[in-house]
Amino acid sequence: MPELPEVEVTRRGIDLPLRGARVLAVRMGKPLRWPLGHPVERLAGHTVGPVLRRGKYLWLPLLAWVDATADSSADVACDSPPTTPGSGGGLLMHLGMSGSLALLPQAAAPGPHDHFDLVTDRGTLRLNDPRRFGAVVWSPALDSGPAAKLLARLGPEPFDASLTPAAFHAALHRHRAPVKTVLLGGSAVVGAGNIYACEALFQAGIHPALRSDRISRPRAEKLLAAVRATLARALDLGGSTLRDFSDAHGVSGAYQSQAAVYGRAGQPCLRCGGGVKKVVQAQRSTYFCSTCQKR
Repeated sequence: MPELPEVEVTRRGIDLPLRGARVLAVRMGKPLRWPLGHPVERLAGHTVGPVLRRGKYLWLPLLAWVDATADSSADVACDSPPTTPGSGGGLLMHLGMSGSLALLPQAAAPGPHDHFDLVTDRGTLRLNDPRRFGAVVWSPALDSGPAAKLLARLGPEPFDASLTPAAFHAALHRHRAPVKTVLLGGSAVVGAGNIYACEALFQAGIHPALRSDRISRPRAEKLLAAVRATLARALDLGGSTLRDFSDAHGVSGAYQSQAAVYGRAGQPCLRCGGGVKKVVQAQRSTYFCSTCQKR
């Protein structure tokens, strides 16, 4: 599943190339997780604004260009009248379990897993999603309509300055579940998906089954630093590619090749030499070292 690093890598790959691009057409393929909620023909003619990310969602604002000098009483001819931007809503996108976005200078005919095309004068943004758990939803704004509802329960961003060690510790203590499960839930901090939660817990020396409300303030501070360092390293390496993720230009991520515990069950721990173990928590595989990670 694409997690925060993969989504952020995708955002960086499409933001500047699409900023200011004019939407020429929109094509919808097979139904995705939720309906678009807007007539596709009414999206043409808008201009793409700066692409934002919140958690694992991408927000593509659409600017509706309005003639600022139109005057029905004036007999004035102008090939390119001055314009001012107005809100045209935007598209909230989620890559689901297996989705990826590609920005194609010249798009070929869509394949069986290509379920959304945003055709612009700078290329086609195409969503490929074999399992169709992804989504493209129109919303009037990021803080209203469907977007506000979908984003309402997300926790703080990992690199947000307002996420202090004290705030993170307090968030952990609101839960009695295992800390790995709490990290995956995203209420204490967004972005620590399965790979990165395993790696951060290893770096912090915390057992994944330790109850979240039993983590001390110093250990919470160490875990927050580990989450941030893990995600930052993943961003530097273009995210992780376990199956089919690639960035907007077709490049695979490389973080998985440097993972200390994830996917290494039965292999020696890189720190102590003991065996890396694997258990299942909340239907997700958890990798850890029982010697280095304490309850």
